[in-house]
Amino acid sequence: MLRMALPTGRVLKEAQRLLAAAGLSPAEDLSATRRLTVPSRCGRVEYLLVKPVDAPLYVEQGVADCGISGKDTLMELSPDLLEPLDLGFARCRLVVAGKPELERKGDNLLSPVRIASKYPRVATNYFRKKGVPATVFKLSGSVEIGAVLGLSHYIVDIVETGATLRENGLVVIEEIAACSARLVVNRAAYYARLEEIRELMQHLANATGATP
Repeated sequence: MLRMALPTGRVLKEAQRLLAAAGLSPAEDLSATRRLTVPSRCGRVEYLLVKPVDAPLYVEQGVADCGISGKDTLMELSPDLLEPLDLGFARCRLVVAGKPELERKGDNLLSPVRIASKYPRVATNYFRKKGVPATVFKLSGSVEIGAVLGLSHYIVDIVETGATLRENGLVVIEEIAACSARLVVNRAAYYARLEEIRELMQHLANATGATP
């Protein structure tokens, strides 16, 4: 069987719906099981349940042949993987946000802008490309509080509806990227198991309406 790494958490329920539509339903409810690996009902795929941030690593290192990962996670980790299919769910935006009244005056543009984010690599690269010196603080909890309480000028985070930003008095300043769930494939596995992986891709593409 092909082994597919699936992220637990917010993406998992939508992933299960897609797998069911593609004829690849797991043998049990992945949201309720305590098992780490679960076979599919069709017997062609085995699902490996891991934390979202770990899914690309398991695929990159060949523990899994393929997996599902959010584009935001892929941008932050930059793993050496193939990314052949946009699965079209878990859509969100990766943005720079802050207080609407904040304005960087000309006399302080040479001092580093402070950024709080769960995506320090993305934030650092984004401001570097803009030529803006930045100090990035990595937070693992709610990053909005960084801008609200003055730890940072801005945050870099994902937003879906923007409701959390509005409730905390923040607004989107700039959009970095539109994100969604992607199929990722180990490079060696793609060529070693080409027929199986292409068949899997076709099933997923048929269920999403995407072009493999």
